[in-house]
This record gives sequence, C-alpha cells and structure tokens, in this order.
Amino acid sequence: MSHRPHHISKASVAAPVTWPVAATTLLLALFTLLLLPLGNPASAADKSADGKAADGKAVDKKPADNAVSRGQYLSRAGGCMACHTAEAKDGGKEGVPYAGGRALKTPFGTFYGPNLTPHTEAGLGRWGEQDFIRAMRLGLRPDGAHYFPAFPYPSFTKLSDADLKDLWAYLRSLPPDATPNRAHDLQFPFGFRFLLAGWKWLYFTPGPMSPDAAQSAPQAQLARGAYVTQALSHCGECHSGRNVLGGIRKDRILAGAAKGPEGKSVPNLTPTGLKKWDDNDLREFLLSGMTPDGDVTAEAMAEVVRNTTSQLTAQDLTALMAYLRSLPALPSEK
Repeated sequence: MSHRPHHISKASVAAPVTWPVAATTLLLALFTLLLLPLGNPASAADKSADGKAADGKAVDKKPADNAVSRGQYLSRAGGCMACHTAEAKDGGKEGVPYAGGRALKTPFGTFYGPNLTPHTEAGLGRWGEQDFIRAMRLGLRPDGAHYFPAFPYPSFTKLSDADLKDLWAYLRSLPPDATPNRAHDLQFPFGFRFLLAGWKWLYFTPGPMSPDAAQSAPQAQLARGAYVTQALSHCGECHSGRNVLGGIRKDRILAGAAKGPEGKSVPNLTPTGLKKWDDNDLREFLLSGMTPDGDVTAEAMAEVVRNTTSQLTAQDLTALMAYLRSLPALPSEK
C-alpha cells in the first residue's frame, strides 16, 4: 500500500546530498569500520519478491494447498512485481515480469530492481533456498555482502519460515529470463556496502513475527492484519516517515510523509488519516482504487491496488483494515 513504487525502501526524490547528511554518513562510516572489514561497493542489484494482478476483485478462496500456489499468493500480497518488472516507456510494453529493471530514485541515488527469475546467469538460478531465506531474513547476499535497504528486508525479515519457503517455490517456478541486472547508480559514498553494517545496527532488527497461538478470534484477526501490513505487504516502507539516513522513524510508523518515495506525499494510514472513511469506503478503495468522492487513484498506488490489495483474500483484506483501525492516531506531516 503506497503511493510510489511499492517494494523498496522508499526514500524520496533524488536530490543533492546535503552537508548534514554527508557528515552523518562519514561518522557512520567510521563507526562501521570498527564493526566490519571493507565490503563491496554497489554492483548488480538488490532483491525482493513479486506479484501479478488479475481481475481487480478480492480473492474469495485460499490459494491451493501446494507450495507454488501459496507462494504465488504471497508474491501478490507482497506486491513485489512492481519493483522487479521494468516500466513501460513511450507507450511501449512493460518488461518481462520479475526479470528486473524497475528504477527507484532516492536521495542516495537510483536503485534498480534485480531479476528474480531462475535464470542461472541473470537471475536466481544458482541460489539455493537458504540463500533466499538469508537474503529475506538478514539482508545478506550469498557472498555475505549487505543488501541495500531499497530491498525492504527490514519488513520481509518478519515473514515466517513457511511463507519464505513457499515464496521461494513460486519464484523457482517462473520462466527463466536472461534480462541482465542493471548496476545501481548511487552517489558517493552510499555505494559502499560496508556502510550498511552500521545502518543495520541502528535500524534493523532481524527475525520473524511470532503471534500467540492461543489468541481469541479478534486478537487473531489483528495479529494477522499486523503480519500482512508490517511484513508481507510492508506498507510501512512507503507510509512511514524517514530520517536523513533513510531509517524509519519509530514515531512516524504508518503516519505518512510530506515527502515520501520519489518526493511525493504519502497519506497517513493511522485513524487520523482514515477517520472520514468507513469500512465500506476503505474496502472499495483497496479493491478498485475508487475513493468515496468518486475519484480514482493513479500512478504507483493504482499499481498497488491492481497488483496487491485487490488480490488479497477477503480474510486478509478484512484483517488489514482492522489492524489499521487499531493503530494509535498520529498527526499527519505538514
């Protein structure tokens, strides 16, 4: 759920690095050097997961009881195809689904979504299941280098082992595609991956969510809604305020931002921002993109609705809505 490209650590529009940011970064670099030997600068790309939309209606039934079908549903709920499929240019067609190439502009430079197909050279064909789980859980490449948090592993780390395995099974089922990964284009010094050890120390807590199995029905619904919102659909990656280093501000989680991904404003998802919408209004928006006043969302949020929220099961959609209603009301950023 976001107003700009949905699967990546969504900072704002690419802009010159200010001296406060640069100074803070240099201090972070010195701190990081105490923790980790020098790592690799930016090279090919980071990673995420995928999702393909269908008919704009909520899915009424659970996905078929096999790993690939469950993984397909998870990929749609994760909305990651938006970050791993090249955008159409000049009225042309989009790129091959999941074959990478989508650009994400941030204050640190431009990131490009990588190829997730099982191609042995361009994609994940040489990965094993544990490589994938390590990437999602710990934000680490198979060679041990850190992923940039443009790949939203701070959210995906909360996924269960079972869901990660099912998602991997689905990605392995995709047709291999040879589209090469494109190197990130980052400003100095943000391309050095060793800096991310310090960033992770400050802003990243790895590990899955573990809901209480003995919860009552209302509690279980809220727990499922938290899981869908925080981990699977990672709504907070776009709808939360961030600091100068791209870390999510704990006092602004899901409260929107005046300058979100690519410099566009992002709405407040706490009760402050949703108080004028009843459940029917919110459900209709998440299924069709239509607002209560008859307007229709556009750009990235339209893609999110088409590929992600409209693809949720009725149960997951209801749980997500219940969770958003349960959040503390936070003021919108001006």
